[in-house]
Amino acid sequence: MNSNETAKHAAGPTGTGPTIDQETLLQNETDPLTHTPVHLMELEGVGKHYGNIIALTEVTMAVDMGRVTCVLGDNGAGKSTLIKIIAGLHQHDEGTFKIMGQERKLTSPREALDSGIAAVYQDLAVVGLMPIWRNFFLGSEITTGRGPFRRLDVKAMKEITKNELADMGIDLRDVEQPIGQLSGGERQCVAIARAVHFGAKALILDEPTAALGVKQSGVVLRYILQARDRGLGVIFITHNPHHAFPVGDRFLLLKRGKSIGYYDKKDITLDELTAQMAGGAELAELAHELEALGSHGDLAQELEAEVAETAGQLPH
Repeated sequence: MNSNETAKHAAGPTGTGPTIDQETLLQNETDPLTHTPVHLMELEGVGKHYGNIIALTEVTMAVDMGRVTCVLGDNGAGKSTLIKIIAGLHQHDEGTFKIMGQERKLTSPREALDSGIAAVYQDLAVVGLMPIWRNFFLGSEITTGRGPFRRLDVKAMKEITKNELADMGIDLRDVEQPIGQLSGGERQCVAIARAVHFGAKALILDEPTAALGVKQSGVVLRYILQARDRGLGVIFITHNPHHAFPVGDRFLLLKRGKSIGYYDKKDITLDELTAQMAGGAELAELAHELEALGSHGDLAQELEAEVAETAGQLPH
């Protein structure tokens, strides 16, 4: 797939999508100049430099309501830099970043939140000993009364927390229990529900399944679909193609700050996605090094076989 074809695939609807009709979601969301439907977010040729270090370069992707865009890559691929640009922590040096068709350069996380972009990081900012409802409203508490009689509206916050979690399919017995008693997957899901409640249109999930077991990862993936079906545009950052493929509609693959592929789901299989992630060139180089050492012959043969299999799986 060439770059022009990739851009066409990125701009069009996916082959396998959620039950929500994207055109219905975007019918009132139009470019202020051309009055044509636009992406919720769009990055074109975006790059970021730290002095002489190129952290990100020429990255193009789109995010739409009711769609999951997966960003895949190993450590050092540029995923964290991309998150920081979208979440307002850093500003891009190259390319354009548009929100609802308007070119933007976010200067703070607060500006990103005001634009409807919420980030849920792997190391969740929760207070483990506080109840679930307190964490849900942390920094945005509901109050009642005025002046010296102003106080927290505990009843309202508990009720809203319980209802919002129930709407996301999260069944908790008691929102009064400390959030530290929840599993990692459940805490991620509470954070997702919180972002939805506070008006997020775009949700960035930073490696939400990285430290979880198989069962808890499945729980988080289910809630990613819940967020998608409620109309959010989800950016799912992960290094695991087996987690990305079941829920993703588009896939951006990063390596050393560069895009090595951008696909609609209908244009790539799980095996092809895994092969892209595997990096056949690196495996071949390792096999040659082992052969040169004159040892580990069995391992070298296994690597060579894997390289051949990977080459056969890559999309042409």
